[in-house]
Amino acid sequence: MPELIAKPALGAFPVTHAGTTLAEADLPQMTSIAPWPGQAEAVGRALGMAFPLPNAVTEAEGKRLVWAGRDMAFLIGAAAPAGLAAAVTDQSDGWVALTLSGAQAVDVLARLVPLDLRAAQRGQAFRTALNHLPLILIVEGEGGFTLLTFRSMARTAWHEVEEAMVKVAARAALVL
Repeated sequence: MPELIAKPALGAFPVTHAGTTLAEADLPQMTSIAPWPGQAEAVGRALGMAFPLPNAVTEAEGKRLVWAGRDMAFLIGAAAPAGLAAAVTDQSDGWVALTLSGAQAVDVLARLVPLDLRAAQRGQAFRTALNHLPLILIVEGEGGFTLLTFRSMARTAWHEVEEAMVKVAARAALVL
C-alpha cells in the first residue's frame, strides 16, 4: 500500500510588500459541522463553545468554530466527538489557509472582496468571494486576516492577493 505524504498546497515563501505580508498557513484538522434542526446549542455544548452566530467565530482551548453558512460551521483544530447531533464531514484536505497581515491588509482586501473591512473586529468571519473565488475570511485583529479557500484554487488566490499587494504598494509609493 502506498504511503501518503502530507504536503502544503503551495509550499510558497511569504511575500511582503509595503509592510504587508502574505503567507501560507498550516491548516490543522478542519471538519464541517451541520447540526440537525434545533441542535445547534447542544452541538456547541458538546464542543465546549457556543455554536457561532452568522459572521462569527467562537474559540476555546485551541480550537475554533468558524461560521461557514446557514446552520453550518467549520471546526478547526480538533476532531469532532463521536455521536454529535450533526452532519460531520472532514474537510482537512480540501481547503487552504493564507494569512494576510500588516498595515495595508485592509487596503489590499478592498481590491478583492465586496466588503468594507475598515471596522472589522477580531472574531468575525465572512463567507464571501475573493474576486471570482469562494472565500471564508476570518478577522484576526490588528490588521490580520485568515483567508480560507478551496485547495484547488490556492495558486489563483495567492496570485490575486499578491497582485493586489503590489498595486497597493505602488500607490503608496506615489503618494509619498
